[in-house]
Amino acid sequence: MPKKLTVPTAENVAKKWGDVTPGRSTYYEANAAVAGAKWEAGATKAGATFQAAISAGDMIKKFVGGIKKAGGGKFERKVKAVGVGRFGPGVSAAVPDMQSGVDPFLGVLAGIEIPDRGPRGSSGNYAIVQKVGDPLHAKRLALLGAGAS
Repeated sequence: MPKKLTVPTAENVAKKWGDVTPGRSTYYEANAAVAGAKWEAGATKAGATFQAAISAGDMIKKFVGGIKKAGGGKFERKVKAVGVGRFGPGVSAAVPDMQSGVDPFLGVLAGIEIPDRGPRGSSGNYAIVQKVGDPLHAKRLALLGAGAS
C-alpha cells in the first residue's frame, strides 16, 4: 500500500537552515576557497549550454517573472539586512581586483591624444568621443578574447 511522504513545514525547514547553516562557514571557507580551478573548467565548458539557455524562446518571460516574484521589497530588505554590512568589507576586499581591472583601460586612455574641444554642438566634439570610445571598446573586446588588442 502506498504511503505519503512525511514532509516538514516550510517554517521548520527555514528555521533549521537558519540555525545550522551559519555554523558551516569553516566548511565553506575550506572547500569554496580551493574550488576555483574546478569552477573555471566547468564554467568554460558550459558556453554552449549558456547560449542555449539564454536563447530559449521563453527566457525573457522567465527572467521578468523571476524578478516580479522576488519583487522590489525583497531587494530593498536584503540591501538593508545584508548589503549594507557587507558593502565596506566587500569594497576593501576588491581593491586589488579594481586596480587590475581598470589598469588596462587607464593605459589606453593615457595613450590617446585628442584635439581641443570645439563649440557646443560641434561635430568635432563627437569625433573626440569616438576617438576615446573606439580604443576602449577594442581593449574590452581584446580582454574578453573577442578581438585584437
